Amino acid sequence: MAEPAGSFTGGEALVGALQSLDVEVAFGLPGVHNLAAWKAFGASPVRLIGVRHEQTAGYAADGYARATGRLGVAITTTGPGAANVVAATGEAWSCHTPLLVIATDIPSTVRRPGEYRGVLHETTDQASFFRPVTKAVMHVARVEDLHDAVVEAGRLAMTAPRRPVYLEVPTDLLSATAPVPTVSTAAAPSPDVDVQALVDALAHAERPLLWVGGGATAADAASEVVAVAEALGAPVLCSYGGRGLLPPDHPLLVPLPPHSPAAGALWDAADVVLVVGSDLDAMNTQGFRQPRPPVLLAIDLVPLVNQTPDVLVQADARTALACVAEALEGRREPWAKRPGGRPDMPFLDALEAALPDDAVVVADMCVAGYWYGGFGRVGAPRGLAYPVGWGTLGFGFPAALGASLSGRPTVAVVGDGGFLFACGDLATAAQERLAVTVVLVDDGGYGMLRYDFVKDGETPVGTELAPPDFVELASAFRVEAVEVAVEGLSAAVRAGLASGRPNLVVVKATYDPPPNTSPNWYRARP
Repeated sequence: MAEPAGSFTGGEALVGALQSLDVEVAFGLPGVHNLAAWKAFGASPVRLIGVRHEQTAGYAADGYARATGRLGVAITTTGPGAANVVAATGEAWSCHTPLLVIATDIPSTVRRPGEYRGVLHETTDQASFFRPVTKAVMHVARVEDLHDAVVEAGRLAMTAPRRPVYLEVPTDLLSATAPVPTVSTAAAPSPDVDVQALVDALAHAERPLLWVGGGATAADAASEVVAVAEALGAPVLCSYGGRGLLPPDHPLLVPLPPHSPAAGALWDAADVVLVVGSDLDAMNTQGFRQPRPPVLLAIDLVPLVNQTPDVLVQADARTALACVAEALEGRREPWAKRPGGRPDMPFLDALEAALPDDAVVVADMCVAGYWYGGFGRVGAPRGLAYPVGWGTLGFGFPAALGASLSGRPTVAVVGDGGFLFACGDLATAAQERLAVTVVLVDDGGYGMLRYDFVKDGETPVGTELAPPDFVELASAFRVEAVEVAVEGLSAAVRAGLASGRPNLVVVKATYDPPPNTSPNWYRARP
């Protein structure tokens, strides 16, 4: 029977809604329950990247969103497919990534709430997987509502404060038909921002300091951060989420993480600290051990929970900072010298020598990733993606697949343990011709955990790995690979980036963790 004129299938409505959201790419894995959506993607300009594991879909969508500032989209099938993306959703939640997870459910015609009937992929309450790690959980009950629900979910994920949204669609709705939807483009009005109390406090500061984080990055507030810092002569400390907001050679940028004593001394000496778009979370403050400054100011869309500011401007960082910059008069000389003293790290030197300023480096939870996350040169905003929120090992490689679709040169820094979480998606990289250079530091185990044992004088247990031949492994997926010493790293990364193809660079080396890892926090010492 032919479909009535002017109608969509649910699958077409879903894909059409993504087009309404200006989505350019989505990541997913097909299953029997979502094939009607896959069919609709075939006639859509939205590029669908088929991955080899649903967790990769979530991480890749996260990496794409971090590198571009756009909505990341991960699409999975029912039950185990949905469950596989939960860890990636949790990482996106903790790092404020705008991620839309769309999962199918069993047909609405066989669902009985609270009962398990043994239907393929059935879960009694699949959405409960996602409630702790999403901004909202939404369920579509009618095909007529599907288009608008996708648009609403995507806009909600992108509305500050940005975080993941989960949308669940019974599989039978994807094949059902509904009238062609209309698209609403109404935008919310911008609220007025009152920054006078904050400006007054800054005007009286003798030693002001800026601490900027992921909220400033999400707001695209780089130029506004620079303007306020220069008006105040204020050093700028960056959390992991704020790396790249200032050019790496800017005289007011503190080129060290706050875990370094020289950077921490600036916080301790400041009489007024302005925190912009940061939670002052445990990982950046050495377990909340940073002392409270005499005057603490904050700009954020949500209240600061880890310290109580004297003045809170609850607003978009870019908007509020622009008002502050306009109100401040003149341009002060810096009150502190830019600190130096990055630890000697030949690996970082060699890697940085090969990176253009617009590169995106996706660092995994591995020793080499910790070094780059804390001390690497980040040339531009969104130039570092780092899973410090949840600390999800295995993030680096799949997130870099998504980041590579930003069009920026993309490098993943991974270890031998974490890379194996998703090495099957070398097939995705090859099939989709994703231009990502993977720098794999093979130290024969979980180096951070090994260090935890050794520093306490204990024998490591369960930390040693018998790795494969990574060059041969990549070659089996038709991905170019080479093993080099650190001295050859720069040339290998340059060649990999220039190739425009996926490639793997293996470095066999063992490093101690840097000062920004918790066993080495200087404020944690008694």
